[in-house]
Amino acid sequence: MCGIAGFVGKGSPEDLRRMTRLLTHRGPDAEGYLEDSSAGVHLGHRRLSILDLGGGVQPMSTDDRTLHIVFNGEIYNHPELRQELEAAGCSFQTDHSDTEVLLHGYRVWGERVVDRLNGMWAFVIWDSSRNRIFASRDRFGKKPFFWFYREGTFGFASELKALLAHPSAPRSISVAARRKLFAYALVPAPHSMIAGISKLPGGCHLTLEAGSEPRVHRYWKFQIEPEERGLSDAALASELRELLDRAVKRRMVADVPLGIFLSGGIDSSAVAALAAGHAGSEKLRTFSVGFKEATFDESVYAAQVAKMLGTAHQCEILDLPSARNLLPGLLASVDEPQGDNSLLPTWLLCGFTRKHVTVALGGDGGDELFAGYDTFRGLGMAETYSRVIPGPIHEGIRALIARLPVSHSNLSIDFKLKRGMRGASHPAKIWNPVWLGALEAGEIADFLGGPADVEDLYSEAIGAWDECESRNLMDRTLEFYTKIYLQDGILAKVDRASMLHSLEARSPFLDIDVANFARKLPHRYKLRNGTTKHVLKSALRGLLPDDIIDRKKKGFGSPVGAWLKEGLLTPASQDPFVQSRAKSHREGRSDERLFLWCQLAMEAWEESLFSPAASH
Repeated sequence: MCGIAGFVGKGSPEDLRRMTRLLTHRGPDAEGYLEDSSAGVHLGHRRLSILDLGGGVQPMSTDDRTLHIVFNGEIYNHPELRQELEAAGCSFQTDHSDTEVLLHGYRVWGERVVDRLNGMWAFVIWDSSRNRIFASRDRFGKKPFFWFYREGTFGFASELKALLAHPSAPRSISVAARRKLFAYALVPAPHSMIAGISKLPGGCHLTLEAGSEPRVHRYWKFQIEPEERGLSDAALASELRELLDRAVKRRMVADVPLGIFLSGGIDSSAVAALAAGHAGSEKLRTFSVGFKEATFDESVYAAQVAKMLGTAHQCEILDLPSARNLLPGLLASVDEPQGDNSLLPTWLLCGFTRKHVTVALGGDGGDELFAGYDTFRGLGMAETYSRVIPGPIHEGIRALIARLPVSHSNLSIDFKLKRGMRGASHPAKIWNPVWLGALEAGEIADFLGGPADVEDLYSEAIGAWDECESRNLMDRTLEFYTKIYLQDGILAKVDRASMLHSLEARSPFLDIDVANFARKLPHRYKLRNGTTKHVLKSALRGLLPDDIIDRKKKGFGSPVGAWLKEGLLTPASQDPFVQSRAKSHREGRSDERLFLWCQLAMEAWEESLFSPAASH
């Protein structure tokens, strides 16, 4: 796991070093540079050493110096690919570096090398013989990749701050991205918070040929294609368990200490249980954080699973009010504002885990692939409600529900009801972003000005909805969550939180074989009779206790709503819209936690990005 940066065109070696060193937290173990001033190519790399500690130095080049790479990520099937390439005549210089596998793989298979990869990646290959740049991001967008092309100069980096250290980089905040932040509570790719800087979407390549502008090409997309295979529930569950087991085993290969994030929920518990079977003679190490606030604490369930598995379990009980003081610095460090307030406990968990290991496996992706959120249970009710209840009556019901007392407990009933009614007042194609977002279109127009163009504001969600080949509500919602919420919400959060501590986070559920199983699985195996993750829970019977498998989903949050109500967190903006919402929240008249959190995140990010220290 590393940080990469570089440019083609205008710029100096000092620019490259400044960009690369802003990524030191992503790669504290080493730095490396490749500079060819005649071609205008500059590549920088910061290394977090995980595999082939002595041989995986980057930038890496082939013996004939025609191919050069900077790479961030892990290729879990690199041993098999190495054998294939050796059989094809490739000679390797390193012992077991996955980076060298990418270089030789590109030489033999060209751009289609990525079709063979099982892993996470963001890399740039410079093919000097063709004067060509080839960049790629993994299928789900686990590893970040920002880029710009301006006045003949192409720049890229793992983080916005590093890219902004290049003198040709754009610097104006994107009006569209700011609006989308409040619409989705995240910034969907290809947008970034800087106008003129793009995020390369997951599943995409970028190529830059001499004399041409960069071209982005999609090589893969998550597309639900249900197959009726005639298998029994038991056979499908057994197949899924075997696929997950292989995915976990692949991700346990490392030359540094490794552990498991263990929340006590079904996904992380599944990963821990399967990993325990591959841990060998050494005890598997598991990590969790607990909170004194009961509605946010899951540590008792994590301890239960750890005891059953016999892991070397460590738990740190955190005082969230004390941790609150860390928020301004954290929000200023995450590179792009995010609406997910579980960023704080995720960051705290990563910091605690990094004290003991360098790599951690987690359960990310299970909810999106196998329909784990309450949203999926509510789709049928929302469809019936929107069809049966006339608009004027609906608005009256929504106003009535808005008068329910506000609770700031984790996933409280009033919060779910108000969110559900809010979404159901819109067309089905934008239910999902409205349920997740901080503000509705009209509110965004009131707050930020300009027209409330729903088609433009929610273009990514509408695109995902319309492109889904299945007409089923469940499948369309699964595609939204996997293409947008997972990539730019969950995975972005975990990447930022973990890499701020120089910790590599791995996601077995996003193994390509597991993902393809989920893509082809009819939705009735994911949600059945109100039970979410039906096939996954069946696969885990006998591996985990039933009370862990069947317990209600709790989520991983923080008491931001209460802090805002008590005045312990306060947006700095004096904008009347912000102040009005903050006052309403403090007085308990409405729940504005998501909007106010997004505003806090935006303020901290903006102040940090353009402070004098950020440019050094």
